[in-house]
Amino acid sequence: MEVHQSVAEPWKVTLVDTGDQTGTGGRLTRVARYIEGDDAFCMTYGDGLGDIDISASVAFHREHGGRVTITAVQPPARFGALGMDGTAITSFQEKPQGEGGWINGGFFVLSPKALDEVHDEAWMFEREPMVSLTAQRQVHAYRHRGFWQAMDTLRDKQRLEELWASGRAPWKTW
Repeated sequence: MEVHQSVAEPWKVTLVDTGDQTGTGGRLTRVARYIEGDDAFCMTYGDGLGDIDISASVAFHREHGGRVTITAVQPPARFGALGMDGTAITSFQEKPQGEGGWINGGFFVLSPKALDEVHDEAWMFEREPMVSLTAQRQVHAYRHRGFWQAMDTLRDKQRLEELWASGRAPWKTW
């Protein structure tokens, strides 16, 4: 373990081996026994980076009273955008932020009761449980307008490494 700062945060981190064949829903149920009381807890897929204000997303979760908060993000566009009037190009914007839609950024605040919707350890939390919770209007979006980047491809990895090496990594806090 490498300690980057000696500031103590009031966080509790527990690592649990949930198995290779378990879906995200099953993994959540396997860690449920470590969640104390009715306190909300955070979950992430771990394949994205962002400068998300976790404290603000937790506060938002407590305010709306639902069981799930998803951090909604607008991913950076892969290509430049053209403005057009007929066949005439009226503007060109190199890789604009977002392509209009909000997506699941992979950072969640969950109430323990959200796990009541997981009925099979093979289930992916994003499927049956989230569909059910959404139908019950228990899922809310915390809109993050800052930096967010997935790391799904070699290209993503290279971009994130370039940001890190240049000292311009928005997620770096120390």
